[in-house]
Amino acid sequence: MNFTLLRVLLFFLCLFASANLWAQSPPPEEGKIANQSPYLLLDRGLQFRVTKSINSMYDFDFETAERDFGVLSYQYPDHPLPDFLMALSYWWRIEVDVTNKKYDDIFLAYIDRANEKAERMYEEDETNKEAAFFLAAGYGFQGRLLSERKSWTRAAWAGRNALKYMELSRGEEEFNPELLLGDALYNYFSVWIPENYPLLRPVMALFGKGDKELGIEQLEYVASNAFYTRIEAMYFLFRLYASEEKKPYEALRISEYLHDKFPNNPYFHRSYARHLYSVGRWSESVKESEEILRRIERGQTGYESTSGRYAAFYLAQFHERIGDQAEAKRYYLQTLSYGEESESQESGYYLHSLVQLGQIAMKENKKSEAKAYFKTVKKYAKRKHPAHQAARNFIKKNKL
Repeated sequence: MNFTLLRVLLFFLCLFASANLWAQSPPPEEGKIANQSPYLLLDRGLQFRVTKSINSMYDFDFETAERDFGVLSYQYPDHPLPDFLMALSYWWRIEVDVTNKKYDDIFLAYIDRANEKAERMYEEDETNKEAAFFLAAGYGFQGRLLSERKSWTRAAWAGRNALKYMELSRGEEEFNPELLLGDALYNYFSVWIPENYPLLRPVMALFGKGDKELGIEQLEYVASNAFYTRIEAMYFLFRLYASEEKKPYEALRISEYLHDKFPNNPYFHRSYARHLYSVGRWSESVKESEEILRRIERGQTGYESTSGRYAAFYLAQFHERIGDQAEAKRYYLQTLSYGEESESQESGYYLHSLVQLGQIAMKENKKSEAKAYFKTVKKYAKRKHPAHQAARNFIKKNKL
């Protein structure tokens, strides 16, 4: 099995396990009093306090969120929840630019501490579903990062542990709703992986058959009714709607809600700008893209070169569309600058910007400059990539 296929499989296993942490049943119906749970995770009062802190985290107010998590750590020093929340806070720093390894060590340190505390709980009582629940989530998130870093052996070990503890966390009525997000992702990706990676079909056959449509329905249910995991479900939904399901207006609907609710989250912000661009709402996309670039210039938390690459490209496309070649060229060059800063020369926006700059150079009768742009495309793009083909065709047609 090659590394690409292995990465897909490991990422699926770890994603499926780690997604189970925050899926939460709807609040009790009006007039009904929820039973007090013996598990801290299901304590209604704590849920309310943690939800406000998590909202701060999603809005990239890490100082407020982590101060609250620190209070939880003081109140519950032997419980994995505070350390796991701290790890999740660093996960979102990583999520903005997964190529940046700056936060890896501290994220893994908090995950290890959470796992150690959960393991002690589990050793004391092997019927403790909450302990198994945290171990599944902790090892799952650990495996997701390790698979991104191509640490295959460690990722496989983490994924195996995550799945083991996920199964052990099942079987108690209170926790069944907690597992719905994981079930949704399993239903979707257990079908999607064999469709897109035929060599993995024999492996995926070992997991049982899923149902993509049911997976989407379950994600929508969690996104509408969950207590903790509404945001995580929405995150997966808008990505699936945009890329796999080809429903750009559904992706826009969700990303608009997330940006409105968490206006300082750069991931949601650039996704909103992207989906506005995708459906042709140009003026709004321009407004959001310009704001993204301003926030990068101000050094706002989380706004960095990846978001800049997105925003600059949308602005370049807009100016090219209205015939402002000078501004289009300026923003395409800015796209390249951000791409090089994040070492993302193989990204689609970077490669397409090179192609467009080559064409602009030809219009300016700068053949040597155009040739240099197209040669750079061929350097970074795989031969089957549309940008590589466009560069070859343009060089041949114009005898560069």
